[in-house]
Amino acid sequence: MPPPRENRIMKKILFVVNTLGVGGAERTLLDLLDSLDRGLYAIDLYVLLGRGQLMDQVPEGVRLLNNRADGGSVLDGAGRRALVRTVAASFFRNGGCAGKLAGILRALPPMVRNRRIQLDKLLWRVVSDGAVRPEGCYDTAVAWIEGGSAYFVADHVRAGKKLAVVHIDYEQSGYTRALDQDCWSQFERIFVVSKEIQAPFLRVYPEHGGKLQELPNLVNQDKIRRLAQGPGGFSDCWDGLRLLSVGRLTYQKAFEVSIEAMKLLKDAGFRVRWYVLGEGDQRGALEKKIAALGLQEDFFLLGTVENPYPYYAQSDIYVHATRFEGRSIAIQEAQTLGCAMVVSDTSGNRIQVTQDQDGLLCSLSPMDVARTVGLLLSDRDRRRRLGDAAARRKEKTVDRETIQTILGL
Repeated sequence: MPPPRENRIMKKILFVVNTLGVGGAERTLLDLLDSLDRGLYAIDLYVLLGRGQLMDQVPEGVRLLNNRADGGSVLDGAGRRALVRTVAASFFRNGGCAGKLAGILRALPPMVRNRRIQLDKLLWRVVSDGAVRPEGCYDTAVAWIEGGSAYFVADHVRAGKKLAVVHIDYEQSGYTRALDQDCWSQFERIFVVSKEIQAPFLRVYPEHGGKLQELPNLVNQDKIRRLAQGPGGFSDCWDGLRLLSVGRLTYQKAFEVSIEAMKLLKDAGFRVRWYVLGEGDQRGALEKKIAALGLQEDFFLLGTVENPYPYYAQSDIYVHATRFEGRSIAIQEAQTLGCAMVVSDTSGNRIQVTQDQDGLLCSLSPMDVARTVGLLLSDRDRRRRLGDAAARRKEKTVDRETIQTILGL
């Protein structure tokens, strides 16, 4: 068990997150935790899968409830094997095996109808119901992300007030009422990271409109700029232009489109390389596409890195061509570091970039991604102008008073 705290009267706050992998939502959570006043709050953190490269970056004074903290990736082969073990253990822990199986069977038909079976979402309920449950009662419990952490806080945490944060376009991401099993009725407030993703959430849950409130990503720009000056970044001695994308290798991020766009750029004679920071379940398929198009020396899947910011700073163009977003932290990081950028004109992205003022928007097709990137590759002055404008954007930074006010702590 975690060591006891001093005997002081403080509000007890619990934050629950699915993993602590290298992702924007996870980094923002750690910054948020670091900003809270340890003299006012006794802060606990529970990582549902107990795994992620950021596990050792939990701020001092925050009590990690996991008895075992695994610093490995949740998205590589070892992470997937660990996930299988976790799901198997969760299925039998806390009993209710028949109910867990029934929940899977109820949630599966909508996925089959949509021809998109997402095992991670299908199994979050099993992981949540089979997780080790915290003792005692909290003043406030916060489910930091949709899926497993929301199910866990809704069903298995005792708290005077329950809050949740939604980071994605709820319709396009694949969540359904069958998966959620009415979890959102347990929350006093539901925060969305941008106003644009309120509508998709309300189309699924119109009855919860009165609970919604915007909670923008709280980006620590000073920290990002400092880390960008640290060691790291590209090591391949390439003297041409560099494109960078950051994101998990998943359906949402549409990297197969970027690979095909790179082929078009190469055929057009551009001297450029494209790099991706991130890991995910589509790595194998993406590697096959890269090989099939002969792009092994042109398109690189670099995996996850602890400090991605030197890569942003050393890139010529940041490309974020995705199917959907809530509010992309990667875009905010690229803007903070003055990157010229191309983003797909889709939910989330279009509210973060103004066409030809601080970036360019394109449709999500190989031809239009390649065409739009090519415009910037051919025009250094335009890249500089867009990058300078992006760097001047002022994002809401992490501060103690803002967090406490928004969350009502």
